[in-house]
Amino acid sequence: MVLTDPIADMLTRIRNANMAEKHVVGMPHSKMKSEIARILKAEGFIKDYTMENDGGKSVLNVFLKYTTDREPVIQGLRRISKPSCRKYANSEEVPRVLGGIGMAILSTSSGVMTDVEAREKKIGGEVLCYVW
Repeated sequence: MVLTDPIADMLTRIRNANMAEKHVVGMPHSKMKSEIARILKAEGFIKDYTMENDGGKSVLNVFLKYTTDREPVIQGLRRISKPSCRKYANSEEVPRVLGGIGMAILSTSSGVMTDVEAREKKIGGEVLCYVW
């Protein structure tokens, strides 16, 4: 099956697994998805992520995180830049999500990073998604 937007597929899988209270969700691996998972782990939205080979295909497993009340740590995910309509922000226009409570993930010339890192380095890029 060919996906036209693999990042949106990743976010949808995480969103659906959160609603179903799953502890792990698997998806096809790519460098961009593993970078997004790295950022989600660094910011405390997920427990961990692993990559494994399943019959010659690479699979990215994301281990979801829940509070003690069984509420998902990730309250929302939204894809911003789409293949049909790319959204870019320069260094002065990097968005703040929910007044700084959430985060934006950007793809920049220096790699994939959060909105805070992009503001510190004074670089802009493609706004991939919002997480809160």
